[in-house]
Amino acid sequence: MAHLDLEEQEQLDQFKHFWKSYGNFITNVLLVVLLGVAGWNGWQYWQRSEATKAAAMFEEFERVARSGDITRVDRALADIKDKFGSHLYAHQAGLMAGKLYAQAGKPEQAQAALRWVADKSGDEGCASLARLRLAGLQLDAKAYDDALKTLGADFPAAFAPLADDRRGDIFLAQDQKARAVEAYTRAYKAMDDRMDYRRLVEVKLIALGAGPQADKIAIGAAK
Repeated sequence: MAHLDLEEQEQLDQFKHFWKSYGNFITNVLLVVLLGVAGWNGWQYWQRSEATKAAAMFEEFERVARSGDITRVDRALADIKDKFGSHLYAHQAGLMAGKLYAQAGKPEQAQAALRWVADKSGDEGCASLARLRLAGLQLDAKAYDDALKTLGADFPAAFAPLADDRRGDIFLAQDQKARAVEAYTRAYKAMDDRMDYRRLVEVKLIALGAGPQADKIAIGAAK
């Protein structure tokens, strides 16, 4: 081994001193970083794996749903809720189940499925749709206070007019025409004038004798 000159020896001594003082700290930091990267990659892999499994189970749920066998739908919904209850696929299955139960004349099961989606889904659109459908079933059951409570949650802008329209339906069923007109008017104002549903809301306003008011709203929206 070649002899080191004085400058190289000094640099080597400085490095040894530095490493003696900070070597353990640097090693620990690098270890934490490497573990963090490995953990993140592992988490990403697990997420992808879980999403693939959830998608496969949702496809199976769809197949069962198409059969129309409510008993099998019960089991399939319970399975996907148990294994992937926090996943959007499970919440979509809950929405589908709610519709199937309602069509099969099982409103209580339909409400339970939709309430679960509304409470558990972190997706605003999915949760909002569940609340709107749940409020509709509660309206059909004449559970007006429950329906209004369901609609009392915060709705994103895209769903707020639909929530107001549903409130109007509830107030109308309670023979509170003034409040129904107020709710329908809010819905009408907030809807894009190109929406077909907006025309239905206008028909409701006209049926309540609020036709001239609806005309004014239309003129204001056109400005």
